[in-house]
Amino acid sequence: MQFMQQSVLLLVLAFAAIAIPKPDEKKDRVFDRELSDKDHYEDDKHNTQYDHEAFLGEEAKTFDQLPPEESRRRLGIMVDKIDHNKDGVINLEELKDWIRYTQKRYINEDVERQWKQHNSDSSQDTISWADYKKMVYGFLDNMDANDANKDDEGFSYKNMLKRDRRRWSAADSNGDDLLTKEEFGAFLHPEETEHMRDIVVLETMEDIDKDSDGKISVTEYIGDMYRAEEDEVEPDWVKNEREQFSTYRDKDGDGFMDTEEVKNWILPPDFDHAEAEARHLIYEADSDADQKLTKDEILNKYDLFVGSQATDFGEALSRHDEF
Repeated sequence: MQFMQQSVLLLVLAFAAIAIPKPDEKKDRVFDRELSDKDHYEDDKHNTQYDHEAFLGEEAKTFDQLPPEESRRRLGIMVDKIDHNKDGVINLEELKDWIRYTQKRYINEDVERQWKQHNSDSSQDTISWADYKKMVYGFLDNMDANDANKDDEGFSYKNMLKRDRRRWSAADSNGDDLLTKEEFGAFLHPEETEHMRDIVVLETMEDIDKDSDGKISVTEYIGDMYRAEEDEVEPDWVKNEREQFSTYRDKDGDGFMDTEEVKNWILPPDFDHAEAEARHLIYEADSDADQKLTKDEILNKYDLFVGSQATDFGEALSRHDEF
C-alpha cells in the first residue's frame, strides 16, 4: 500500500518577475482512489489514521484537531446520520454507504471548487481546453524552454501539459474540446469514471516503466516506492512488496507486469474498498459479535473511528452546519 502515497501534486508556481495565477493542486498520477492515502498497515499493524480518513473523508483533518470530548460528541451526531432506518444500530450496508458517501463528497467538492476556479463566467456550462491551458500552463510562455522541459525525478511541466491534453481529450465525450462539469469531473478524477480507466493505467505505466519497454520489472516496481540509502538495510515492507510482486502482481510469472497486470493491480475489478473497511470497523468495535454496531459500541471505540491527536495537517476544515 506504500505506493498509494506517491501521487504527486502540481507544484505551486510562483515567479518573482512575472505574475502567474496559482494553479490547482492536481495529481500527476492517479490510482484507483483508496479510502485514504495513508498506509493501511504500518509495521504489520493496522494504521488507525487510514480508518479515520476512510470513515470521515476530509473531515479527518477536523477531527484530528479536536479534544476527545468534542470528538465523541460529533461522532455521536454522525452515528445518528449513518443509521438510515433509525433502528438504533449500524449494519454493514449503512456503514458501507456512509464510507462511500464521504469519499464521493470529497470528489464532488473538489470538482465544484475547481470548476468555479476555472470557469470565471458562471453563466457558461463548459470550459474550453484553451482557457484551461492558459490558466494552468500559461506560465510556460514566459519560461525558458530548458526549464520547462527539465526532468526532475520524472517531473516536467511539458510532460504534464501533454498528459493533461491527452486526459482532456479522453474526458471530452463529444469531441468539441469543451468539457461540461461532468466531463471535467472525469478529467480531474479519471479513476472514478469507467471509460477513463485506461488513461489511469497508461499514466501509471509511463511513470514506473523507466526503460520504456512496455512492462514493469520488479526493480522498477520497487524503485517507484523506495530508494535505498547507501548501506541501508532494506525494510521489511519492501521485502514484502517484492513478494507481493512475484506472488500477486506478476500473474503469468514472467518477471514483469504488463498493461493488464498493472490494471489488475491499481484497478482491481472485484475489490470493494468501502465494504472491506466497513467489515474491518465492525470487527474491531462489535463487542457482542452480532455483526452490528450500537452507538455505545462506536463511542467506546471513538479513537478507532475518529481519533483525537495534534497533527500538522494544516488548516482544519470546518462544518459548523453539521455539528
